[in-house]
Amino acid sequence: MMTGAKRKRSRVWRKIQAVRFEDIKAWCMRRLPILKWVPLYNWKENLVPDTVSGMMLAIQQVTQGLAFAVLSSVHPVFGLYGSFFPVIIYAIFGMGRHVATGTFALTSLISANAVERLVPSVTINFTANNNSGVLGLSEFEMQRIGVAAAVSFLGGIIQVAMFVLQLGSATFLLTEPVISAMTTGAATHVVTSQVKYLLGMKMPYISGPLAFFHIYAYVFENIRSVQLEALLLSLLSIVVLVLVKELNEKFHRNIKVVLPIDLLLIIATSIACYYADMEYIYGIEVVGNIPKGLPSPKAPPMSVLPEVVTEAFGVALVGYVASLSLAQGSAKKYKYTVDDNQEFLAHGLSNVIPSFFFCIPSAAAMGRTALLYSTGAKTQVACLISCVLILVVIYTIGPLLYWLPMCVLASIIVVGLKGMLMQFRDLKKYWNVDKIDWSIWVSTYVFTICFAANVGLLYGVACTIAIVIFRFPRAKTLNLKNMKEVEYKYKAEDNYESLKQVKIVSVNSPLVFLNARKFHADLLKIIQKNGMNSQCEQNTLLCSFSNGSCHGELVQPCHSERCVLILDCSGLNFFDYTGVSMLLQIYVDCKNRYIDVLLAHCKGSLIKAMQYGGNLDSENPVFFESISSAIDAIQIHRNYSKFSEQSEV
Repeated sequence: MMTGAKRKRSRVWRKIQAVRFEDIKAWCMRRLPILKWVPLYNWKENLVPDTVSGMMLAIQQVTQGLAFAVLSSVHPVFGLYGSFFPVIIYAIFGMGRHVATGTFALTSLISANAVERLVPSVTINFTANNNSGVLGLSEFEMQRIGVAAAVSFLGGIIQVAMFVLQLGSATFLLTEPVISAMTTGAATHVVTSQVKYLLGMKMPYISGPLAFFHIYAYVFENIRSVQLEALLLSLLSIVVLVLVKELNEKFHRNIKVVLPIDLLLIIATSIACYYADMEYIYGIEVVGNIPKGLPSPKAPPMSVLPEVVTEAFGVALVGYVASLSLAQGSAKKYKYTVDDNQEFLAHGLSNVIPSFFFCIPSAAAMGRTALLYSTGAKTQVACLISCVLILVVIYTIGPLLYWLPMCVLASIIVVGLKGMLMQFRDLKKYWNVDKIDWSIWVSTYVFTICFAANVGLLYGVACTIAIVIFRFPRAKTLNLKNMKEVEYKYKAEDNYESLKQVKIVSVNSPLVFLNARKFHADLLKIIQKNGMNSQCEQNTLLCSFSNGSCHGELVQPCHSERCVLILDCSGLNFFDYTGVSMLLQIYVDCKNRYIDVLLAHCKGSLIKAMQYGGNLDSENPVFFESISSAIDAIQIHRNYSKFSEQSEV
């Protein structure tokens, strides 16, 4: 006799043996999108535009990588790693052809909270070449990237768990006003965090509720400590960046390659800083030593995971929401589809795996994705080509960035957020379309700047759910159809007169606990308005629908022709137990008042649910495939009744 454990192992083994090669291949094709598009890649038509886009993207990845690493309160070199490893992972698992993942301002800002809390700031000097740690960096800097990598690791685990739980379908709660307000508010936070670099001020790290206002209060209190040279260099950089980017955007159709102003500005200011010795003469803060090469893999410090749960959830939610909106926009623009759950997996792995290579949290960025649009990128090959060029920077050009002023990096960050900040223009659109969406946008933005991006996102989702719960029960659920609009074969005048007692009501919405009472009330109004009951039953019927019982004289049944109510259920897409119970209650109440209820265009699941609920003890059919078949049944039944009455006479 086989024991229970042996039988269980035997069943498992049989299931493993039942898996066919085709099943494994289908699973790989579904979970590794790169296996689909690489064999179909048109090398002749797509390689040149992808190469040009990849070169331009690499420039932006390098500048943003350095900037967002500083924003994340870690050494700038880790931003270069964050612009390399996540890009490769997403190209393998992601479905967005024009989604440029990598370092991201919002996730960097969130991870900075954990870094500053667990490894508080000392006098940071990126120029110090301390060989006591990995890559020639100090132990302090390695502790900081350890915390940031732990946030990335745990945030990625959360995203992968959401993929396993198939929570991609819940993204319908992330409405456009909520995403727009959250990203705009987070961009405002990022700009605020760069004020100290733009002004050349020494400022302690300020975080927590209302930190946005505390930062500006500190700036105004210490306005005399503003470094004039850094301020002028920041203003000059911002003016040049905005002007050239506007010209690039205006003439991008006439020129094949846009001017890489970010790269030119970095080269020009680095050379100027070196020859003018700005670091020592004017005290301008520079990036400092950038180590060469890639680090050996090392697991993030697992001991800090319990302490970074809040930031990890923020990275997982904010990063995914921002990235998914870009992927969906790309898919809509170029007419392909994106699987929300697969994007959870792609971004989750893009955070988990790179965390072993000292990477900060990653996500897709609006500026980089817009660059791929404008430069004519076709596929993720553009992103992979950018990785090759970033690798060249890491091994050869990185040390030359020593003299890059931090205020210039801050200027690049601020100008790069222009697209997000311009979402303020959406307010006019929401005001003209729906005042409630406008109020959700404003309140979500306020919550985001007062607290944090993840708090603002959760508030926006909560508002959306509350609005749906408030609006749904008040939406119109029923519509009375005109008999003349219904096609049936009985055209004789006497038949038409008899069908005046038949009313067709169309169900326009799902029937669930949120709107079951509204459905009941709407049907009552239709019955009252159209006088569907015979004279002797009028008061009884209305009393039944209003109170469930009547107090007064007993009503004797009438022998006049019975009224018929046909419910067209073609618009009843889904239902719950409360909705089915309400339908059964209506059926029973109408039957007691000599009104026949017939249901047309019912889905099989609705028929099964109502039959299971009982109370359908009718001699005649209740469910019909169409309205016409229901009317035919009514005519046949009435003709038969007339014939029976005449026979009795």
